[in-house]
Amino acid sequence: MYRLIKLTEANDLRDFMNLACKCRSDVGVHTDQNQIADAKSILGLMALDYNEPVKVVTEDEAFLKKLDKWAVDM
Repeated sequence: MYRLIKLTEANDLRDFMNLACKCRSDVGVHTDQNQIADAKSILGLMALDYNEPVKVVTEDEAFLKKLDKWAVDM
């Protein structure tokens, strides 16, 4: 399962990573440029380009619902 989100500020990135770290499942972040990062890794997340929405991939539906404030409808 996945959800598209848009992170615009450094605080958004920090808050997103903190949520991901609390998730028991693996959480991946994918960009349109085929970059992939572990959502629980600050270095991995900082290496991605956030000019466009990113795809958050996980099997944890409850985690995906917590992303409402960053969600993008496409």
